[in-house]
Amino acid sequence: MAIKTFAAIDIGSFELEMGIYELAGKNQARCIDQLRHMIPLGRDAFSDEKISYTMVDEMCRVLKNFAEIMNSYHVDDYRAYATSAMREAKNNQIILDQIKVRTGLDVKLISNSEQRLLSYKAIAEKEADFNKMIQKATAIVEVSSGSMQMSLFDKDALVSTQNLGLGALRLYETLSGVQAAEETRLAILEEMVDNELFTFRKMYLKDRTIKNLIGTGKYIRHLAVWMSPDRDKSFISASTFMEFYKKLSSMGLDDIEDAFGVNKEYAALMLPSTLIYKRVMELTGAETFWIPGIQMCDGMAAEYGEEKNLAKFGHNFSDDIIATARNMAKRYKCHISHNQALEKYALAIFDSMKKFHGLGKRERLLLQIAVNLHSCGKFISMRDTSECAYNIIMSTEIIGLSHEEREVIANTVKYNLKPFQYEEARENMMLIAKLVAILRLANSMDRSHNQKLWDSKVQLKENELIVTTAYDGDITLERLAFEQKVDFFEEIYGVRPVLKQKRRV
Repeated sequence: MAIKTFAAIDIGSFELEMGIYELAGKNQARCIDQLRHMIPLGRDAFSDEKISYTMVDEMCRVLKNFAEIMNSYHVDDYRAYATSAMREAKNNQIILDQIKVRTGLDVKLISNSEQRLLSYKAIAEKEADFNKMIQKATAIVEVSSGSMQMSLFDKDALVSTQNLGLGALRLYETLSGVQAAEETRLAILEEMVDNELFTFRKMYLKDRTIKNLIGTGKYIRHLAVWMSPDRDKSFISASTFMEFYKKLSSMGLDDIEDAFGVNKEYAALMLPSTLIYKRVMELTGAETFWIPGIQMCDGMAAEYGEEKNLAKFGHNFSDDIIATARNMAKRYKCHISHNQALEKYALAIFDSMKKFHGLGKRERLLLQIAVNLHSCGKFISMRDTSECAYNIIMSTEIIGLSHEEREVIANTVKYNLKPFQYEEARENMMLIAKLVAILRLANSMDRSHNQKLWDSKVQLKENELIVTTAYDGDITLERLAFEQKVDFFEEIYGVRPVLKQKRRV
């Protein structure tokens, strides 16, 4: 298989980073070059909600240099992603246009949930360690400049993931105007971190015992070299980490600069980031801390390799996305057996209608999520279910999904019960309409919530979608609901659903 050269560019809150990778059909992309340029975009974005022209000018100069280096490597493809600083800057569209005009690079603004999935894919490339560790209760903690993400895995499944506003730069900026002794400043930092973490523990940890932590993020990479110079020994005990924190907290800024080979601005963020990991470890009682030494560019290369069939993961990340949706459904007291039936029916309809809907695996995944969340609004209101469900979905991060995909799901759920409004659903209107038609029909097949049509078979014959069941009891309620949904389905697909009940002799 021919070797492909790929460039990954990460426009982060505190630095610009580019990795050049070779992919040759093996499980891991090989990094052959790496460049970094420190630029505190988050300082502008988090305080002023805009990135200054001076910063934009510097960023464009660096990115143009990155583009020239990419050309010297004759890369086959590239991806450039911008994260939290750019997401929060009100002038981000102007900046993205400036980057395109001045450097020729197309930069994609990705959501927090998409960003975190990239980190997980980078970790999963270290397959043996990752798969072994997440068999036991494990928390992946990623501290960046703007926020931290905490995700819980247990028995190879993602249990929950939450984003907290505890970025190293945010904490540092909050304390920038506080004139006090270092010991007092640390105590204030701990109070700020604990306020968020205690809420997280109450809502998501409960009685769960966390055995392992996996630490990711830009700052922990530098710390890892000092704690464990032998990269084969990147598993650190809790006691070793606490000793390290004690040493770091006693060091001055100049000492941190010298020890880690970073500039003063970067050195100032080392302690706040380490404090977050320390408090998570104390809060959870984790015994082992694994620092895999990955970065977002690694995840971008892994994702590209997966999409181009140049890499394959042992861990199924689509299952994690579905697990997140199912855990949301439990949290909002959805009828789980009803959801399971709907998922079966909806996917059977989707698969039977392939030549009519023209959708792929990603849209099938969005349908599964919509099915699991279709009744979450009842937790808030039994009368205004549709709007409440829409607001819940749009207010909740779902790992690996973009904002646009979340909006598709929210609208699919919203119009499951409400009359479909073409003018309101202008963006992705046809995709939403197609998913709504399938969800409505599947929902009608379990109108009694008694799974009477569990044995049903779905088959496309000419311009009819035949749903056949051998259930010999009364399906009057399902039949009435089914008939109410067929007109919209036919309107969208040009195919008329027909429900048939086989009678036993």
